[in-house]
Formats: sequence, structure tokens, C-alpha cells
Amino acid sequence: MLPVDAKLRQQLKADLDGLPKVPEYSERPQDPIQEQQPDSTPLFQQSPIMSRDAELVAVEAQIRAAIRDCVNRTSRKPFRWGGLSGYQQLETIGSILRSLPCQEINTDYLSVLSVWVDQALSNNLCVALDLSEAHQCLRRIADCLHYPKYSKTCNNDVTDVTDAYNSSLTSFQVRREMEKLLEQFQPDPGQNPAQFALKKKLQRLWEKYGTNLLHCYDIPGLPPDNLKMEAMFSHLRRHQRRISGRKSTVELRDFGQYQVLFFAENEKQLLTQIQQVPLTEYKTQRRRLAMALAPRQQKRRLHRHPASTIQALVNQHQELLTVLDFQALKY
Repeated sequence: MLPVDAKLRQQLKADLDGLPKVPEYSERPQDPIQEQQPDSTPLFQQSPIMSRDAELVAVEAQIRAAIRDCVNRTSRKPFRWGGLSGYQQLETIGSILRSLPCQEINTDYLSVLSVWVDQALSNNLCVALDLSEAHQCLRRIADCLHYPKYSKTCNNDVTDVTDAYNSSLTSFQVRREMEKLLEQFQPDPGQNPAQFALKKKLQRLWEKYGTNLLHCYDIPGLPPDNLKMEAMFSHLRRHQRRISGRKSTVELRDFGQYQVLFFAENEKQLLTQIQQVPLTEYKTQRRRLAMALAPRQQKRRLHRHPASTIQALVNQHQELLTVLDFQALKY
């Protein structure tokens, strides 16, 4: 199913490859009184082109970047499929753009984007539906195996890796649920290639390794997987990369966050060195860091909450249009 997901992402990229750029200029509406007068001004003074509002262009650029981001979603086994995630993100963007009122000048670019998005969604609808059903089946497989539900909101998730699961569960119950799921899951290979690929691989793996995967359900205190322990190690490595700036964590395996103390004899001397940095320079560097992190934070919000993120950009766009229209009437 992952090859089908990669094919979906490639097709989305091909459909959105020619996405028009944000126009920086727009045509100036002509005055009907001047249209009736004979044309006596030079040609360079008759240009109907005018610069668009910079904030409006910036908001439209962020919406365009959100659409382009749909083709760059990464995959991570087993549950994160980049092509399907990108299609679902594009669906959310398309539904919001489709609800906007069409205007001739200012929101015309968003209307153009809406047409491109709808066309890309229509071209890949069948493949996306097949992948979505395969993804739901994969979730049901995980439910059959009764993997523990990990939550990032719990503080004990990173440190405690020996949480107990349902002790009353046995390997016989898991085998019965899995065999029942395999019996009910009968996709059509012609109509649903992703689901058929999932069923074929699952059937082969279950027949070959199924009996060797169920002993953990009969041993008290043994979790059915080691995902939580791997998540703890990944968290520690990410933290070490962040504080050191190094790509590899081999050198920091023994020292970790205490690496900074090597440049000072004690904590008091380290504090003195930090206090020597001027406050204005510190604030300047913090602003530079905030500006550098803004695109990444925007992408993170887009991936986690696409509907609210795009809706906030659209609302900002509408507010800017209202302000510009008011200023145009005032002057």
C-alpha cells in the first residue's frame, strides 16, 4: 500500500506543479468619467497596473504554501502515509476555499487556487478512497493486537515504559480476532489495489510469524510491543541534537546536556559568562530566532490542525480586504 501512497503523492505533485504564483500587481479599475474623455495623456501614464497590498499578498502566499505542502508530507511506518495525509490536507483547504464568496479583483486569486485544488482532488479521488479504507483496516489490525494507546499529553509516557496492559487478554483471543478480521477483509484486487496489497502482505506475515508474536499476551507484565521504549530513546536523541547542534548523537551518549559545562569550571562561572551578553543583543538574536522558526511552526500547525490554520489565514485575508475597501472609499 505504501507504493500506492507514493504514487498518489507523485500524482498530486504533478497536478499542482503549475500552481500559479501570487500576483504582486492588479489592474486598476478605470474611472467611467475618464473613459468618456478623449485620451490625451502619454502611454506611460495610462497603465492600468497597480501594486497590491503587501499584507494581502503575504497571506495569499501562505495559503499557496499550504497547498504546496500537501505534496511534501512524509511517510513513517506504520500509520503515517504521506500521500494520504497530503490528500486529506488538500481536502480541508479545498472545502474552505470553496466556501469563499467570489469577487472580481481582490479574491480572484483564491478562486483560481480553489479551481486547481478541486481539479487535483477530483483526479485522485479513487486512489485516495482506496488508501483511506486500507488505512482504516490497518487501524483495525492494531486494535486486534490491542496495542496500548499512547498519549503525548501524559508526562509519564516518556519515562515509564513498563505500563501494564489488559492482563485478562490471552493469545487465543488475539488469534481469534485476527483470523476473524482476515476472513472479513476481502478487497477486490481490480478496484482496490491498496487494500488488496495490504491483505496479501498481512496474510503472508500472519501465516509465517503469527504464532511467534503472541507469547507476550500470556506473560504478565510484558507489553505487546516496544514502541514506548523506542519513543523514549528517540526523545532523548532529539533533545541532544537540539542542544548540541550535531547530527549524530554518538559523542553525546555519555554526557548529554552537560556538554555546555565543559566550557566553564563551575556553574557560577557559567552564569557569569551568560550575563556578559548584552540584553539588547540577546533580544535581537531572539527575534531572529523567532522569525526563523515561524515557517516551521506554521507548517506544524498546518499538519496538526489544517482546518483551523487555513481558516485563520482566510479570515485574515477577509479582514485585510475589508480594511482596503474602507480605505479606498475614504480616499
